[in-house]
Amino acid sequence: MCRLIRAVVLLTGVAISASAQTVDQIVNNYLKNVGGIDKIKSVKTLRRTGKFVGGGGFEAIVLQENKRSNAVREEFSLLGMTAINAYDGKAGWKIIPWNGKKDAESLGEEELKGMLEDSDFDGPLVDYQSKGYKIEFAGTDKFEGTDTINLKITKPNGDVYTYYLDSEFYLPIKIDTKRLVRGAEREYETVLGDYKPVAGWYLPFSIETNVKGSQDRQKTIYDSIEANVEIADKRFSLPASPTP
Repeated sequence: MCRLIRAVVLLTGVAISASAQTVDQIVNNYLKNVGGIDKIKSVKTLRRTGKFVGGGGFEAIVLQENKRSNAVREEFSLLGMTAINAYDGKAGWKIIPWNGKKDAESLGEEELKGMLEDSDFDGPLVDYQSKGYKIEFAGTDKFEGTDTINLKITKPNGDVYTYYLDSEFYLPIKIDTKRLVRGAEREYETVLGDYKPVAGWYLPFSIETNVKGSQDRQKTIYDSIEANVEIADKRFSLPASPTP
């Protein structure tokens, strides 16, 4: 019984300690542990290269390029062909070559929401107030044996994220996402890991995603993340239509 009482006291102490922190204190601890705001702001471009492992074990080569402010290009290469999704800060487009298509076309609603999420160069915990995000303390939990401090992030468009931060290092290890797509709520889970420094900024090299409740997991493993590489603006712009 004494052991049980001590365990309850310890667990209660963790919860009190976490809840006693303000949202800004938690966010500041995150910023400090990933390298500091100066290191983050010093990065102007990122180029990620690696592989995608899908259901059934098939693999594809992936590339993601980000550039301030909020431009992103993602490539997915399989069977000698490369699909492209891109957003230049104003409009999103794609090229899907599998059915012989070579021309760019506009992104669909759900695709565009995903690209807008990926285009947020610093992530939602940096300058969240100026972005119009609302962040609330969402309690404590455990994920795969690790104690977490949780933050609920609501974006102006209604998308809701729950960030599970490692209670010791304040690094996000899991993200739950809720968004409305054509009036229906969709839920996703993302697991982050293998953090390494890139120009002094700790970033995840392993990202696993799935629709909540589904066993069909998809994993992206980056072999390399480069900072401040030269990336031309035209990489993100809609290609000109070919002359008839």
